[in-house]
Amino acid sequence: MISVSDQFPPTNKPSESVTGVTVRLAGDSGDGMQLLGTQLTNTSALSGNDVATFPDFPAEIRAPIGTRAGVSGFQVRFSSEDIFTPGDGLDALICMNPAALVTNLVDLKKTGILIVNSDNFGKKDLKLAKLEQSPLEDGTIDGYRTIKVPMTSLTRTAVEDTGLSTKLSDRCKNFFAMGLVFWLYGRDVEPTLRFIDAKFGKKPEIAEANRLALKAGWAYGETTEAFASTYQVPAAKLPPGKYRNVMGNEALAWGLIAAAKLSGKELFLGSYPITPASDILHELSKHKNFGVRTFQAEDEIAAVCSAIGAAFGGSMAITTSSGPGIALKGEGMGLGMILELPMLIIDVQRGGPSTGLPTKTEQSDLLMAMHGRNGEAPIPVIAARSPADCFQTAIEAWQVATRYMTPVMILSDGYIANGAEPWRIPNVADLPKIKIEHPGPREDGAAFEPYTRDENLARPWAIPGTKGLMHRVGGLEKKDGSGEVSYDPDNHEHMVKTRAKKVQMAADFIDPVEVFGKESGTLVISWGGTYGSCHTAVERSIAQGIEVGHAHIRWINPFPRNLGEVIARYDRVLVPELNNGQLSLLLKNEFLVDAIGLNKIKGKPFSVGEIMKKIYEVSVAPVGAK
Repeated sequence: MISVSDQFPPTNKPSESVTGVTVRLAGDSGDGMQLLGTQLTNTSALSGNDVATFPDFPAEIRAPIGTRAGVSGFQVRFSSEDIFTPGDGLDALICMNPAALVTNLVDLKKTGILIVNSDNFGKKDLKLAKLEQSPLEDGTIDGYRTIKVPMTSLTRTAVEDTGLSTKLSDRCKNFFAMGLVFWLYGRDVEPTLRFIDAKFGKKPEIAEANRLALKAGWAYGETTEAFASTYQVPAAKLPPGKYRNVMGNEALAWGLIAAAKLSGKELFLGSYPITPASDILHELSKHKNFGVRTFQAEDEIAAVCSAIGAAFGGSMAITTSSGPGIALKGEGMGLGMILELPMLIIDVQRGGPSTGLPTKTEQSDLLMAMHGRNGEAPIPVIAARSPADCFQTAIEAWQVATRYMTPVMILSDGYIANGAEPWRIPNVADLPKIKIEHPGPREDGAAFEPYTRDENLARPWAIPGTKGLMHRVGGLEKKDGSGEVSYDPDNHEHMVKTRAKKVQMAADFIDPVEVFGKESGTLVISWGGTYGSCHTAVERSIAQGIEVGHAHIRWINPFPRNLGEVIARYDRVLVPELNNGQLSLLLKNEFLVDAIGLNKIKGKPFSVGEIMKKIYEVSVAPVGAK
């Protein structure tokens, strides 16, 4: 039997050691760039590198082939150092067609490597990309280290003995590109070979063709004169433990399951599919063995109402969506809030308004999360900061929901949901038990008062059918204590203020905000998926001698108790957000701080360079200047 090392022999070319590499793979949505990127991510994580990814999808399900709108990308950064972002400038860009080249070249460093599938730069390809001349010939790529590889024809030659049609043979070219990239950066092919066997095992001719294409890409790198050397990225020095690569939606689903088990509850998800939240439904539906029940409702309103019913019945109730769906859930969320039932509402934000940019990232639902319900209907809001943090976010949100008997909103976004990073698998014994007590049967004949309150102002979570605990539910205002329908104006004001007060009391449970960096000068405040870029930008700015600190907020309603004190220590406050300044508005209202906004609404996350530039601008300006 021929061994893997015989088929993919170590390179004889010089190898250069580098601390980290940022690679972007770009082509049509049918070119398999997401699969290629996922395999590069997984093998890099298994090699011990710290990894961060940024997938980029077309907005249309079947985007026109060869067009700029149809370009699909996947960016991977793997490093021997602790990293927080998928990188800014690209060290390597692999493009499968002209549209991919012209839409992505701007991010390639001048010292970077540009690899193109030269077979896909014909007249038809140029026309689809709305180009009159080939960017390979008109000076567009001048100055870049360009390597033109006829991937399509080389792949056809490599797999011709399998007897596949030309169409099926051409679909293997992503594995050719994968073999070339793996060779260039010394990646281990064995995990991908196992993936091929698992994915295509029932179609042996397809599996063999993909293996042959992978081998051909590896061999091309070794035999061509275009590459003078390869690059090696040593393993990162991460804290000891067992790690696995995890995406945000995946980690959120697992965190929900863990929270259910920690509280002794069965999990119920009522959801309606919507990008980019659907994968939470997909993942949870796989875990019926953990007592998970998933319900795909006919619409968003039915989804949230089913969750309310599950919460009333005593289950851990969840509903998931993105911005447009959250708007439809607004009345149901208000009902859950006035009923004072624990449930989780998850909003994986995307570009808006309306359908907007459904596959792109944005942070524009914050004010809707805070105020998007009729009447005075505040609920706690927590925002995950990274893919791995989604696991802990789910547990914390359920702790607050059950402790204070209230719906809680979890904010994620497309960048977090589809991005991936190493996640240190926790020891189950170290996870917090979530104690829930339901009132027992009443034998004394006394009337049950469903709105009596404990020290957290939480009402009892009575399970339907429990003897003596019958009570009325509904959206009409209740009398505090007895739960009778009440139109008394004083009672209504009392209940509104009581429900608001217990949300603010949740600040006693959440951790105080911590500051990274300097204790004076400029304070950068971030939330959600901007964490990585802000942290890295502050770290690099400090290295350049700038007096700047970084405070990342996970709980936005309520704010951490010490946030005002922290803000008061700084001369300037800078708030980068992927919206028009929504957190800035909340901070100004709460703390009367003249927050400076750095706002971006392009469907893309911040680069570290963008934030560093703004930090420098505000830090060198006189205090009070804009």
